[in-house]
Amino acid sequence: MARRLDVTGAGGVRLAAWDYTKPTGEGEGPKAAPRPPAPRPAPAPVARHPEALPIPAAARPTPATAPSTPSAQGVLLLHGLMGHAAHWAPAVRRLTGRHRVVALDQRGHGHSQKPAAGPFTREAYVADAAAAVEQLGLGPVTLVGHSMGALTAWQLAAERPDLVRALVICDMRASALGAASQRAWQDWFRGWPAPFPSLDAVRRWFGEDDPWVERPNPARGAFFAEVMAEHPDGWRPVFDPAQMLTSRETWVHDAHWESLAQVRCPTLVVRGLDGELGRAEAQEMVRVLPHGAYAEIPDAGHLLHYEHPQAWSEAVEPFLNGVLTP
Repeated sequence: MARRLDVTGAGGVRLAAWDYTKPTGEGEGPKAAPRPPAPRPAPAPVARHPEALPIPAAARPTPATAPSTPSAQGVLLLHGLMGHAAHWAPAVRRLTGRHRVVALDQRGHGHSQKPAAGPFTREAYVADAAAAVEQLGLGPVTLVGHSMGALTAWQLAAERPDLVRALVICDMRASALGAASQRAWQDWFRGWPAPFPSLDAVRRWFGEDDPWVERPNPARGAFFAEVMAEHPDGWRPVFDPAQMLTSRETWVHDAHWESLAQVRCPTLVVRGLDGELGRAEAQEMVRVLPHGAYAEIPDAGHLLHYEHPQAWSEAVEPFLNGVLTP
């Protein structure tokens, strides 16, 4: 069970955070249930609010406004573009025994506010993460970020070293991706056959029929099914694709080596063997980092923590124990 914690982000944007830490006296942290073939759809076929989002049973939230174990060492999880906090659920079980683990729905994602006027700048995302650390009493925190969330994490670590104890970067490149990459994403969004008639159709398209899928990938289909909401005409993403493109626009044209070199805390760079971060670039990132370490997960792609939660935990756990153990 995850408990909802409310955070006020930059510019007053309302953010939802989810505390995966069990209250003191209840033993180990919440155990993620074995992943079913697909996330459970909502029980009634009714239209939902645009921000409604089905939460997997392994991370079913209940409203909360206060931390459960303030004395525990804090870990803040930041998902990637188009993701949401509950995507961490399969991987967090090992992180909740001795540490306070919180996952943030970033602006424009999950249950957090999706302001029509934005902003969806790097500065806004970083300020939101800082607000979560400060308002939830997590600092100095260990930041664990995936993809865009990893960039947010290392930019926060560079700008506010007082807030960050350690850092885990999951499959995010420091080099510029370029204008062609952004155009490809625009075309990809236009090619979505949305609205989808069912969650099975969502899983099938993202797991098999999407031209970007080289071979069937059920985990990818399940990943996207978790961020769909039902509307009168079918299932659509809980996020606004235009806002996702705007968010992405703020980082794809630039390289981020300079901010990476400014990270002074212990940092683990983790990549999936078949992910988007190549081994040579990952190892160069480790070299640039003043206190960098490296890990890779065989058979994993970009969604390494979601596709292979056990292997991800085994790769990350020794580093976390080393930096979080008093």
